Amino acid sequence: MKGYDFEGPALELGALVREGGTADPSKPIRIPVSMLNRHGLVAGATGTGKTKTLQLMAEQLAAQGVPVFLADVKGDLSGLASPGTPSERVTRRAAEVGQTWRPAACPVEFFSLGGLGSGVPIRATMTAFGPTLLAKVLELNDTQESSLGLIFYFADKHGMPLLDLKDLIAVIRYLTATPEALSGIGGLSVATAGVILRALTNFEAQGAEAFFGEPEFDVRDLLRVTADGQGTISVLELPAVQDRPRLFSTFLMWLLADLFQELPEVGDADRPKLVFFFDEAHLLFDGASKAFLRSIAQTVRLIRSKGVGVFFVTQTPKDVPADVLAQLGARVQHALRAFTPQDAKALKATVSTFPESSYDLERLLTELGIGEAVVTVLSETGAPTPVAWTRLRAPQTLMAPSSPDLVQSVLESKEFRSMARSAASALGREITRSIFGTLRRGRR
Repeated sequence: MKGYDFEGPALELGALVREGGTADPSKPIRIPVSMLNRHGLVAGATGTGKTKTLQLMAEQLAAQGVPVFLADVKGDLSGLASPGTPSERVTRRAAEVGQTWRPAACPVEFFSLGGLGSGVPIRATMTAFGPTLLAKVLELNDTQESSLGLIFYFADKHGMPLLDLKDLIAVIRYLTATPEALSGIGGLSVATAGVILRALTNFEAQGAEAFFGEPEFDVRDLLRVTADGQGTISVLELPAVQDRPRLFSTFLMWLLADLFQELPEVGDADRPKLVFFFDEAHLLFDGASKAFLRSIAQTVRLIRSKGVGVFFVTQTPKDVPADVLAQLGARVQHALRAFTPQDAKALKATVSTFPESSYDLERLLTELGIGEAVVTVLSETGAPTPVAWTRLRAPQTLMAPSSPDLVQSVLESKEFRSMARSAASALGREITRSIFGTLRRGRR
């Protein structure tokens, strides 16, 4: 199909499907690597192959030297660390799409959110997270946000690193009990302090305490490339936080903001510095505050210039807010179901987001087979490509979780890094504990 003959490096998604359902290996469907920082969406009903598409893209990015970050909510992406298993089904799919399939494994590291699950814990100190992001997460008004900023300023002025939620709560209670401590820089009303404390307590009850603390994660660790030039795939294991969407969304807000702060402007690079895949993306947005949605939309819009691409993986495009959806240049849409009036409405809305094509998309999207998708991406000039019914390639990594023994061996090989970070931050921990020890004892 014309429109997919790119000159530069590209990810091979699969082959065009002709009328009648036969794939044409001479018509490959691809995504230019240079356009991946224009973001994208992988969507489809449960069981249609979204995770395999994510896996297919991630392993090719790693092979081309692009680091990848995966949020693994279901716990089935650890297979990227193991070579795939040959089978008749894989051989048949490879022949249909003109793929030379061979088993391969990717360089993978495993992380956990605040130590909830296996993997190197990802944490941030309260000081590094900062009052602005925290106010958005807690849904504070302008007055409350200003007071929170004053609390952080007081702690910083007095050399008090805020490591976790308990540190921040201790400072607020101290300032409420001794208002003269803020003399000359403002004041903190008891009512405002009460609102902030209640919000922090609710936040803590939702699991946030696990995320805040030391050792603090350095986001630049996500940009590693191996000695042989492969991009490292960082898999964040999240099965333990499926019922804690606010913790997940807080982490995302911090991570993208920190990356935006740390990375230099690169403009239109020939390849991204990092590509994110957020599986089960609806967890990020369900019940999210307007401030959070605005923050995510703004960050997704601006982080492109830092060379970072973001792909959301979810069931229907309506799971992603319109302001974010409008910025997603690549679309890989797997089958949708239309069993209920709500399903039918979502199907029509999905069809309306695609460029005009000769396909009857409303029918086609309900008839796609497993491992098939309707695709449109941005060409190397930034123009949308024609809509293409695509039979996707098979991943070369394991299409199932890796064995616990293999995961453990990966974790043990990376243990020194966690230990080094912990030792480096020990001094800050001791300073903070000495300052807040008395305050905390007074609370008990």
